[in-house]
Amino acid sequence: MGAEEEGIRLQKVLAQAGIASRRAAEIMIEEGRIEVNGKLVTEQGRRVDPERDVIRVDGSRIPPPRRHIYAVLNKPRGVVCTMDDPEGRPTVAEYLGQHSRERLFHVGRLDTDTEGMLLLTNDGDFAQRMMHPSYELTKTYVAEVEGFVQNATLKKLAKGIKLEDGWVKPDHVKLGIRTEQRTMVTVVLHEGRNRIVRRMFDAVGHPVRTLARTQIGPMRMGQLRTGEIRDLTRDELGALLDAVKL
Repeated sequence: MGAEEEGIRLQKVLAQAGIASRRAAEIMIEEGRIEVNGKLVTEQGRRVDPERDVIRVDGSRIPPPRRHIYAVLNKPRGVVCTMDDPEGRPTVAEYLGQHSRERLFHVGRLDTDTEGMLLLTNDGDFAQRMMHPSYELTKTYVAEVEGFVQNATLKKLAKGIKLEDGWVKPDHVKLGIRTEQRTMVTVVLHEGRNRIVRRMFDAVGHPVRTLARTQIGPMRMGQLRTGEIRDLTRDELGALLDAVKL
């Protein structure tokens, strides 16, 4: 018996993923809305391996059944990006909520003084891909910096500036609220170097007062409040798996 015959019916996989009832899934197949491994499914009763096959509905990736945990934490300022701190400072481990008994690790890190989006998982392959330079996703930061940032300075940042460890060129720089005392700037980067956003603004004479990461690749913070943790949605995980080619 071939591998395809040994698999699970596609309708059942879609039902288990919460996409649609089996009958509704059959209608979606009839309407040409389902792809498996890049090919449109036209026959009913197609069997698939949900662990290996890439299944899409209306172009959106349906992740395989979860054997691992994928969560996002809105890390508060002052919390150390570690699970244990010998100095007794508050750590990420204190904010794991329902996952407090799991052996999770953070994907990348945020400075202690930086708040915002931090991915947590126990999937080593996923974490390795997420941090690998060839798959490095954009990261969006909102910085409050000292003083009135001139338009010429913003253009200079957007074109790229040279730091002690090389050039950095943001993908995007957007001005927010600006007063004589402070300026809000959104910066989108592929960079993963240490304290890169802070060093960028130091280099142009506008030290960062507060810094928050609000987005990683296609994944946004949404309504997650400071200190809260939640599991990634099906769509978020599917988009991230696509982004790192898993």
